[in-house]
Amino acid sequence: MPRRCLFILIALAPIAVSAAASDPIRLDTGLITGVTGNSPEVRVYKGIPFAAPPIGDLRFRAPQPPAKWEGTRKADQFGSMCMQGGARGGRGGKGPAKGPANVQGKDPAPPGGRGGQAMSEDCLYLNVWTAAASNDRRPVMVWLHPGGYTSGSGAAPATDGEALAKKGVVLVTINYRLGIFGFFSHPDLTRESDRRGAANQAFLDQAAALQWVQKNIAAFGGDPKRVTVFGDSAGASSIGNLVASPLTKGTYQRAIAESGAWSGLSIGAVRKLDDAEQAGVRTAEALGAKSLADLRAKPAAEVLAGGRGGGPVVDGWFLPDEPANIFAQGKQNDVPILVGSNKDEGTFFSQPTTAAAWIQRAKQRYGDMADQFLKLYPAGSGMEANASELAAFRDELAGRRGIGRVFKPRLASRKPIFITSRTSPRRRPERSRVPTDFPLRAPGRHTARKLLMCSKICSGTGRGPIWTANYRTPFLPIG
Repeated sequence: MPRRCLFILIALAPIAVSAAASDPIRLDTGLITGVTGNSPEVRVYKGIPFAAPPIGDLRFRAPQPPAKWEGTRKADQFGSMCMQGGARGGRGGKGPAKGPANVQGKDPAPPGGRGGQAMSEDCLYLNVWTAAASNDRRPVMVWLHPGGYTSGSGAAPATDGEALAKKGVVLVTINYRLGIFGFFSHPDLTRESDRRGAANQAFLDQAAALQWVQKNIAAFGGDPKRVTVFGDSAGASSIGNLVASPLTKGTYQRAIAESGAWSGLSIGAVRKLDDAEQAGVRTAEALGAKSLADLRAKPAAEVLAGGRGGGPVVDGWFLPDEPANIFAQGKQNDVPILVGSNKDEGTFFSQPTTAAAWIQRAKQRYGDMADQFLKLYPAGSGMEANASELAAFRDELAGRRGIGRVFKPRLASRKPIFITSRTSPRRRPERSRVPTDFPLRAPGRHTARKLLMCSKICSGTGRGPIWTANYRTPFLPIG
């Protein structure tokens, strides 16, 4: 029986261009109009609410349905990016934006963003690029942005979806809550939610956006039965958790994860709810909040400055178990997955080290097993220690991200898992913190400036090689 083409860019085969969907577009919440993209055949719909603003009493809760509106809403401006910066900063900033911030967290002059994009707790918006007619059924791709769960947005300039729309995809980018707003737990929150929203608010936002796509994307000419969710770095880590969660079943059919794993960028257990709750109690005490209500009443900027999110939690609801266990038991959502990395990704994060410092770190982390670790990643000199640091980062990231390859023979799944890697096409030594004498010809990047994907996954007959050099074509700048 001919091997079926199982992955994404069945999606990206050339599609005849038809007139873009005509405004207004009817959603389940009301009518919207968009704007024309840089190319006249593309329509862009910006700042569409997919959930109610998570402000006031809804802070830290699971996302709630968006309100309906009367008349026609203009979708011509991107929504605010979610609160970011704060404690220990993030990839997007060293601290909260300066300036007044109310309980909703609005700030007129935040760092980053597209064209001075505002920052606010009221940030659960998505954007759609389409060149399809409303009666088309084109493949859909939903982008989850990077940023270490502490920064980023779906409106970053590098994630403009027009290129993909011109190739025949209906492209969706989303915001999701970050930092303490996206990963907060507290015993009171567990009690009030009956564990259904006690943690992982960021992932619940992503799940809500995917549900919105199922309900509304057909109005933009998209096919809700051909949805690919994709992301890099924290977006890729999100993919691992989404695929592991029973709450997202049926909301997408394919997944792509570039430069990330479900627990982050290194090996480590996913936190349990009890531990996350106690961390939340300590955060509340540090902020002088005696109750969850007190914490919700504080200005968003104060919460942002005083707390940080701890990342994914096994909460018994979104994540019933550690994702590694879910995958090992074949209980994850049964969808094709493509995972990828870049050569020498660790150069993005590496800090120059010494032999003594590397040995000390190994002893602190691995204890009695440090000697075994140092045989694999030795530190006979400063240069060797730096080389070992990069190699260890690479192996941890690839090991976690490529875990499906290890478990694949034991999975009940019949869907394929594709593994790919790439080398940065240009030297960018300024992006590397590795000493100049480190023996790397071309320092790599953590996340590719251009996502390398195929323009067609199968030959014209639907048979033949699944992965060849022809599929290493960059088509979308993603930052």
